[in-house]
Amino acid sequence: MKENETAHTLPDAAAQRIDLSGKRLLVVGAGGFIGGFIASEGLRRGMDVSVAVRATTSRRYLTDPRLHFLVFDYDNAQAVAQTLTDAEPFDFIIYNLGATKAVNYTDFRRINFVYLRTFCEALKATGRTPQRLLYMSSLSALGAGDEKNYTPITADTPPHPDTLYGQSKIMAEQYLEHSGIPYIIFRPTGVYGPHEQDYLMMVKCIDSHFDFGVGMRRQMLTFIYVDDLVEAMFDALAAGVSNRKYIISEDRAYTQAEFRKIVAEALGVKWVIPIRLPLWAAWVASSVAGRIGRWRMKPSTLNPDKYKIMRQRNWNADISQAQKEFGFAPKVDLREGIRRTVEAYRRNKQPAPDNHQ
Repeated sequence: MKENETAHTLPDAAAQRIDLSGKRLLVVGAGGFIGGFIASEGLRRGMDVSVAVRATTSRRYLTDPRLHFLVFDYDNAQAVAQTLTDAEPFDFIIYNLGATKAVNYTDFRRINFVYLRTFCEALKATGRTPQRLLYMSSLSALGAGDEKNYTPITADTPPHPDTLYGQSKIMAEQYLEHSGIPYIIFRPTGVYGPHEQDYLMMVKCIDSHFDFGVGMRRQMLTFIYVDDLVEAMFDALAAGVSNRKYIISEDRAYTQAEFRKIVAEALGVKWVIPIRLPLWAAWVASSVAGRIGRWRMKPSTLNPDKYKIMRQRNWNADISQAQKEFGFAPKVDLREGIRRTVEAYRRNKQPAPDNHQ
């Protein structure tokens, strides 16, 4: 179904928003950075919240006694179907399961695409299709934007992912579009906040008086604070939109220098040495780190796929469609979000659970 053919799936402007209180919600991929925030927001809105985890998933941020746990083996289609059969039907599902880094493309495809397909086929086979399934994709599914004029990436930008991660995400999106399950697809930009690890590495570097950047050309960065992302999920569900895709970001972009200044001020760091790596040096470092990761059979934060994301110059994002169709209005700008993130970093320096859960 094409974007311009889905007008009938948009709610009437005068229609009353859906009351989510008392509705049954399943959060798939609840053990990672964003999952705990989703579960907490669902409870705050009065929903009956179940969390889907794997046997090895950390439950560090899933401690509320009101949560119901479902343990899934996503590599076993029959077991997934049985777990769904044993559970009550869900009104809404937020599918947050995914890998942001992997040893190879096979792992990306298995976790980001095959697991979604297995889960959705089990939903249909067991008669557990929800009113809507909100899928967490990524802005990387669209690939690099206009790096000459820096025009924003829009909801209508044709996808041309140039990373293995982005390719696996667009495969999942395309499957969902033809699955017969009512869906909402979110394509968030860089998500940050307490417990997130990749941006925390950058914060720690600046705390040590160094800021590492990649490439010599201007780079425009966009961010979304985790609370704003999660609130947008529930606002979209409550608005009744269906079969739509939305870019989710703060409504402005930042240069690397602006990001560095904001983080330094939050940390109270008086001076920071900016170090700009040329693209060729970043590529060499990423390749070496990726090889080491493959040798250890453990994904590295720095790898050739991540290099393609780091070299992208234009992350400007147009969020007007989300603003118009379900009232998306991010409340936390980068300055305030970094302040909160630094507070959490100082309060608890223990590592967070793996984001892949």
